[in-house]
Amino acid sequence: MESETRRPYRMGARAAAAEVTRTRVVEAAAALWRRRWYDDVTLQHVADEAGVSVQTIVNHFGGKDGLADAVAERVASQAALTREVPAGDVAAIVAVLFEDYERHGDANVLWTAQMDRVPAIARAAADARVRHRAWLEQVFADRLPAQGPAREHALNLHYAATDVYLWKLWRRDLGLSREDAERAMRDLLTSIDPRKSHDA
Repeated sequence: MESETRRPYRMGARAAAAEVTRTRVVEAAAALWRRRWYDDVTLQHVADEAGVSVQTIVNHFGGKDGLADAVAERVASQAALTREVPAGDVAAIVAVLFEDYERHGDANVLWTAQMDRVPAIARAAADARVRHRAWLEQVFADRLPAQGPAREHALNLHYAATDVYLWKLWRRDLGLSREDAERAMRDLLTSIDPRKSHDA
C-alpha cells in the first residue's frame, strides 16, 4: 500500500522536474537566439547555457528544430499575456506594443530575417502573423468594418501600422526617441480609422 501511494508522488515529482528542465532549456535557447543567428547557436551552446547535457535537450525536443518551435511558442504565449489592453484605446494599444517591441523587437527582427532558410523560424513567423492579426481584430473591434473587402483592407492597414518592422524603422533606422515613435504610431493609427471616411 505504501509503495502504491509513493509511486504517483514520484511520477509527479519527476514530471515537475522534467518541466523545470524543459523551461530552463527553452529560456537558455531564447536568450542565445536573441543575440545570435540561428545557425551560430549549437545545441552544445544551449546545453552549456542551461547547465544540462546535449542528450537532455534531444530527449526533450528531438533536436534544434523542435527546440526552436518550443522557443517560438513560449515567446508567443508571453507576448499574448503582456498585450492585454482595452479595445479601442489607441494610446494604450500603442503603449503595450512598444513595451513589447522595446524588449523583444531587435530579437524579433533578427529572428524573422532568417525565416526564408530556417523552417522552424518560418513556422514561428507564420504563427506570429496569425496571432498578431487576431489581436488586432480584438483591440480594434470598435472600428473595423463587419466583413468583406473593407474589413480586409482595414486589417491590412492596421497590421502595417503596428508591425515590428515599423518600430525598427522609427527607433533603429531613423533614430526617433521612444516618445516620438509612439506618437508617430498613434497618429498613423488615428489617420487610418475607417470610421472617418463614413463620417465625412
